Amino acid sequence: MHARARVLAIALLACETLGARARIASAQGRESVTSHSRVSDAMRSLDDVAEQRQTQRAVKRFDPIFRKYTKRYFGVGTDWRWFKAQGMAESDLTPGARSRVGARGIMQLMPSTYGQIKSVVPRFGAIDDPEWNIAAGILHDHDLWTLWDRDVPEANRWAFMFASYNAGEGTIMRARKTAAAAKLDQSQWPAIEAVAPRVERWRYTETLGYVRTITANKSALPDER
Repeated sequence: MHARARVLAIALLACETLGARARIASAQGRESVTSHSRVSDAMRSLDDVAEQRQTQRAVKRFDPIFRKYTKRYFGVGTDWRWFKAQGMAESDLTPGARSRVGARGIMQLMPSTYGQIKSVVPRFGAIDDPEWNIAAGILHDHDLWTLWDRDVPEANRWAFMFASYNAGEGTIMRARKTAAAAKLDQSQWPAIEAVAPRVERWRYTETLGYVRTITANKSALPDER
């Protein structure tokens, strides 16, 4: 009996030892997995930071050009971020962007429009060159700004200018006539928004959304004037 008891005791001890080793191995395995997970999380965080910095550099890449031609065509006191916000709305600041109707570059200019601008300013180079594309877009904006300078207050003129860039000045003139017929103040952008659905041959949801997007983009940009 004593021999059997000793054998049982030894067997139990062996089982406990194996169980303990298994528990230790399991704990070590979990610790290894946790450690690996932490390293992976840390690497992902570093990748995210690097990607964010690269994106910020890309977003700021054309700032000097926007500053330069805003100052040249609109004057020193004009906030250049308006035109960067427009470029963001047009192409997400992508130099090689092309629309389904043929508009090109950061400012999404039609080749015919760019050709007219280049005939006035021959020094402008290729339409796909970011500097000349931005310069031409801002110069085109200036022409539209001047168009509405007669009777549209400056606070509303930005919306009229951008809407004309998107839909054409003829469309916005028709919208003004519709507002006047409705006995609304045609020099106020909210009046144009109100009558937009009644204006013929106007994809007004696109234009109104375009103006709102530019305004939102500008508000999101840091003030670096």
